[in-house]
Amino acid sequence: MDVLHDFDGWPRGPIHLAIGVFDGVHRGHQTLVGELARGARGSGAQALAATFDPLPIQALAPGAPPSALSDAGERAILLRRAGADAVVVFHFDQRFAAMGADAFIDRIRAAGDVRRIVVGPDFHFGHRQEGDVQTLRARGEREGFSVEVVRPVERGGSVISSTRIRNLLLAGDVAAAADLLGRPYAVRGTVVHGSKRGRALGFPTINLALPRERLLPRDGIYAMWIEMGEGRFGAAASLGVRPTFGGGERVLEAYLLDYSGDLYGETVEAAFLTRLRDEIAFASPAELRAQIARDVAKTRRALR
Repeated sequence: MDVLHDFDGWPRGPIHLAIGVFDGVHRGHQTLVGELARGARGSGAQALAATFDPLPIQALAPGAPPSALSDAGERAILLRRAGADAVVVFHFDQRFAAMGADAFIDRIRAAGDVRRIVVGPDFHFGHRQEGDVQTLRARGEREGFSVEVVRPVERGGSVISSTRIRNLLLAGDVAAAADLLGRPYAVRGTVVHGSKRGRALGFPTINLALPRERLLPRDGIYAMWIEMGEGRFGAAASLGVRPTFGGGERVLEAYLLDYSGDLYGETVEAAFLTRLRDEIAFASPAELRAQIARDVAKTRRALR
């Protein structure tokens, strides 16, 4: 995969460039990148999609609640899948944030032969977001590159946005979030040792260590797919604090259906398909065991 960093190593020849945060690479982002790719291929140009890492909010407000729908690696894969020939990752730090709008355009122009820039209507850039679509168009008219604004995509009567998807996830509506994303919402994590309570109940689980900045859905019990090196397996998962055992840190743990291998230390992807129920405290481990058995049966039906 072609992943470029900042303003170095851009391809020679004409370039069409899309710029955006693209967090989650939802259906609206996919439409924008698709328009980028169609125009580039029609004129013999390379289609580059540019994103930022870390996300601007992570750099400018490091104490903000977790909100990321994707990391840079995931965005690169999804942007390529949407049609980009290569992905540019701008390292977003305080120095980058202080760059003026004109200086940012200068750096882009010096990086390659950019003939067309594609953005959304609310695109802003530069120090204190001083640059906007009109800023780009004014420079383009003077310097010979075009600017195309792709209209937002609507679904269910409202514009698809990363904020809308975040709100759905926080409400636990992972199915509606998946409809806007064009795929189930998924997180990547490393399998770590847990308390082994699931094993004692007859349902051994894997515990996932996840990036702190990653947004997680509302606590509850979910049917999901777990993707790993050995393939894809269905899972009944719990996201929460395990109130039956007195509560504690928030944990994502999953019981993999029809799998019994050792995954400690492996990185897996967990895709949320549907929310089965709230996380609640049970009077005894026996009651919890019986409920888990019902959750597993519901998960099998959901996966079918």
